[in-house]
Amino acid sequence: MLNKLRNRKTAKKIWIVLAILIVPAFVFWGIGSVGRGKREFSYAGQISGRNIEFADYNDALNAVTNLAIVQFGDSLPELKKQINLQGQAWDRLILLAEAKKEHVSANDKEVIQAIQNYPFFQQKGQFSEKLYAELLQYVFHALPRVFEEQTRGNIILSKLYNAVTSAITVSDEEVKKEYEEANEQVSLYYLAGIAADFAKEINPGEKETADYFAKNSLAFKQPLSFNMEYVTLDAQNQSEEQLQGEIKKILLRAAKNEALSDIAKDMGLAIKETGLFSETDPIPGIGWAPQVTNLLAKAKIGDFLPPLRMDKTYYVARLKEMKTPYIPEFETIKDKVKEALIKDASRAIAKEKIETALQKLNANPQSADFDKIANELGLKSASTAPFTYGSYIEGVGASDIFWTKAKELKEGSVSDVIETPAGFYIIKIKSKVAVDEKKFAEEKAKLTQQLLTQKKDEYFAQFIQALRAKAKMNN
Repeated sequence: MLNKLRNRKTAKKIWIVLAILIVPAFVFWGIGSVGRGKREFSYAGQISGRNIEFADYNDALNAVTNLAIVQFGDSLPELKKQINLQGQAWDRLILLAEAKKEHVSANDKEVIQAIQNYPFFQQKGQFSEKLYAELLQYVFHALPRVFEEQTRGNIILSKLYNAVTSAITVSDEEVKKEYEEANEQVSLYYLAGIAADFAKEINPGEKETADYFAKNSLAFKQPLSFNMEYVTLDAQNQSEEQLQGEIKKILLRAAKNEALSDIAKDMGLAIKETGLFSETDPIPGIGWAPQVTNLLAKAKIGDFLPPLRMDKTYYVARLKEMKTPYIPEFETIKDKVKEALIKDASRAIAKEKIETALQKLNANPQSADFDKIANELGLKSASTAPFTYGSYIEGVGASDIFWTKAKELKEGSVSDVIETPAGFYIIKIKSKVAVDEKKFAEEKAKLTQQLLTQKKDEYFAQFIQALRAKAKMNN
């Protein structure tokens, strides 16, 4: 089928056939926000004010899904919940639009070469037409022409990436720093003022707790939250055509203002309810679905949302309740307020004690005794095993800030107070193991390339973020 790329008349016929197959699958989405009687959801979203049809969005989603299959193979079903394929589909649409604007393209010869070079389409080092057809049918679930156009898009995006990141470089200093962080080891003596250790000393009364709430009420403000009712349709036991028919029935009845509970009862479906959840939380019973949360924020109570497919399940949902951001009454959350007060007060005690310890250490740094000061002030003193940047220190936590501070310290000197989520620390170097300069010289070229790739990826991620902002996406 690769020769189809060379035959534009045949390609046009294929696209006509595909249109017949694909378009009906999205007709029912046009019903949209039936609760309002408008066709606000007759398209997947907007980019720079331009409506994105569901067919175009679906093409992008299929393309990023196939890329994920290439990247993760059999592991994809396990990783799917951790991969935001919907977000990647929108990014693909934005990037392809940018590439078109910059006149970035890929010709048929490049597409053919790319596909023929994929190792999974090869047998005995040669491209196999038979294997190609089988994998497209049973693994990628794509017609050849569709897969070939997805590949064209991938090549265009690769060219765009190269153009955008071509000026990115790494210096010798950056490479050395990266190598030191991965290989230089340090062990420390430390003093610690852990906030939780002082919590038992604090037992505020109701008046003190109420006063704390009055001064810090904004900290307890609840975000915008929603409650949805929904029904599910299992894609595992029905054909796509049957599923779409069922969904269309639901939405047509919803358009007549019938209650979802009545529709579900008549169709033998169980109706479920999420309960209140905030816009920053996963949807109870469904999971992370930011595209749904975005739609809910724009919906009115009673509105139906466009059907959502996640894995092998379709969801048809209706917004039942919306709660705007509010500050709860003190009586309803006083236990939570008391916990916050204790946490703040115990942290203040820990900070005061560690600052007193630092004053004592600075008064006589040469004979500083961590154990003695810890006993005097009720702090902790201990030492660490050797660790590298980015590792975990037993009993302390992430090592990054401690490794960085130790890098600045001279032998025998103590650090300033180091603040962490758990509390406050003062450190002193116990031992250092410097990097092997000979080994660094041997590995420098490889590390340089790795670091360059990382910097390019980070720069391109920022480029995408800027495009998203500029596109003023509405999805």
